[in-house]
Amino acid sequence: MVTTLYLIRHGETEGAEKKRYKGSIDVPLSEHGIRQMEQVSAYLVKGIHNCSNPFSNPLIMDYREGLLSAVYCSDLQRATRSAQVIAKPHSLSPVIVPSFRERNFGIWEGMSFDEIKLKYPDEFHAWAGNPLEFSPMGGESTLEVRDRVINAMDRIIDKHNQKINTLSHPSPSRREGNGEGEHVVIVAHGGVNRIILCHLLGIPLANIFRIDQDYGALNIIEFWEKYPIVKLINGIMYS
Repeated sequence: MVTTLYLIRHGETEGAEKKRYKGSIDVPLSEHGIRQMEQVSAYLVKGIHNCSNPFSNPLIMDYREGLLSAVYCSDLQRATRSAQVIAKPHSLSPVIVPSFRERNFGIWEGMSFDEIKLKYPDEFHAWAGNPLEFSPMGGESTLEVRDRVINAMDRIIDKHNQKINTLSHPSPSRREGNGEGEHVVIVAHGGVNRIILCHLLGIPLANIFRIDQDYGALNIIEFWEKYPIVKLINGIMYS
């Protein structure tokens, strides 16, 4: 039995053209961001099966409708609005999980990279020297964010693994092929998604920024019991 996780970054936000650390600032989606999520939603409505050829284009897959079991999201509006778009075709209501909130950057929030270097040079060099444990004043370290995010994700995966293991007669609408199971979505943020992917791939968190997460990015992970197989990273399903 397989639980499939669709890990999604929220759509583009208002003011996204200005590269700033938004962190826990509650900014809304832009109109373009809403359209991005509508296209991601349309892709998921079809339902995703495995590629027939694992070396082929991972975006060319077989489809079946109506597979999502649950949609979870951060409590920031850019994630909740994105999750609403994803959940609507499946007649689901997003489950808000505050632990999936983006990292709090403290006094750096709302500032650009160059502004931080100019105004807080000592703190910036401390961050560059130890990005895992250092946190700006009033903010969180990467390790602190990891602890809350991974604990929340583990609880969700355990819940859905237990659910499918107790089903003696799974619904015929469930996926066939690689084993029937639950299909769940988590809509979160760039930093949160990178932490989850590093954890699942066994990549040291010091390398977190080697993983890209564009607005509306789709990542697909299959959990065979608790063993994760990452099928797709930073998939772009919109034009």
